[in-house]
Amino acid sequence: MAHPDYMTALPQMWTGESTLRAASSTEVDSRTTRVLVADDQSDVREALQLLLKGDGYETKLVSGPASLLESLQSESYDLVLLDMNYARDTTSGREGLDLVTQIHRLDPSLPIVVMTAWSNVELAVDAMRRGACDFLEKPWVNRQVLASVRSHIERQQGLRRKQQRWDEELDEAVRIQRRLLPGRLPQLPGCQVAGSSRPASFVGGDYFDVVLADGKLALCVADVAGKGLPAALLMANLQAALKPQMLQGTNPAELCRQLNHVIQHATLAGKFISSFHALYQPESRRLAYCNAGHLPPMLIHRDGTYERLANGGAVLGYFRDWNYQQHEVFLEPGSRLLLFSDGITEACNPSGEEFGEERLVCLATENRTLGARELQHEILAALMAHCDGQPQDDATLLVIAVDK
Repeated sequence: MAHPDYMTALPQMWTGESTLRAASSTEVDSRTTRVLVADDQSDVREALQLLLKGDGYETKLVSGPASLLESLQSESYDLVLLDMNYARDTTSGREGLDLVTQIHRLDPSLPIVVMTAWSNVELAVDAMRRGACDFLEKPWVNRQVLASVRSHIERQQGLRRKQQRWDEELDEAVRIQRRLLPGRLPQLPGCQVAGSSRPASFVGGDYFDVVLADGKLALCVADVAGKGLPAALLMANLQAALKPQMLQGTNPAELCRQLNHVIQHATLAGKFISSFHALYQPESRRLAYCNAGHLPPMLIHRDGTYERLANGGAVLGYFRDWNYQQHEVFLEPGSRLLLFSDGITEACNPSGEEFGEERLVCLATENRTLGARELQHEILAALMAHCDGQPQDDATLLVIAVDK
């Protein structure tokens, strides 16, 4: 998939595939099922190997904790068959319990079947609490060992198949949401536009768009309450209702009234969307706007002063029949308009300090002579440095630069 032009100047973590991170698929392959057998007695290891081989399993034999953990870190297995005692002078099972804990930390999904000749109820309960899925006594009964191994491997393979289907569906959702966001943004003579969005999870609830409507520039940024798939579904509903209105050049206040009605019927009680909608007329340099409960965009004037575009009304989908109001501002040459979601201003550093609106305004003011892409790059680079590359919420930034 080609990178959209407006993204090329951004840091790598905000471009291409990283803008909406693709799900990593868990593959269920057709290789021979593998069992890792750990026991300090060679005759026990060999007997278990013969038993499992007869049932079609491939085995690897290890004699102690160090070789067991090394094998798990370098190879993949479907099950671990684990002895609980390795030091000749103890029968407490403490080594085995510690190993169960370590194995579970390495791979919480890997089935662990423990075996010991020194069994008691307390040991069995502790092993299961730490992550073991079954507890067998020595000397063992062959059919019980095979039944345990088979049932836990089949269960795990079933879970992997479900995970694979989920990953495939999530990957498709990522691709669909990527297509809902704009590709190449429209540019007008004397007016540059740059925008990007990064979800906190694989998919998110932020949305932005810019379209040409009869010579005017229609702009929007929106933030669905919540994160993940529920927010993404509501965002898709918003996009479907919003796009035709933007293309028709519907005035911002009327557009908000229509969207409020649509969202009320599309979501659960208590859910809402904050949004900002604007229509820019390049000939007059007038920006008509309506802010529906969204973080006020920042209009940076060429002299370094700024104003917040806060007027309009309540969030969408919460209040029935809200009367939205439209307002206008003049975008003089040299002005810069920043539209953003709270994932920008509320991104925290490791100490819990937010990026904040003040920092955002200072960056925009200091770099107000830059073009839209360059200014966006400076802000996002500073944001990612502030939060160690991990914004905690969906983060969207749209920059409009007027130079003529």
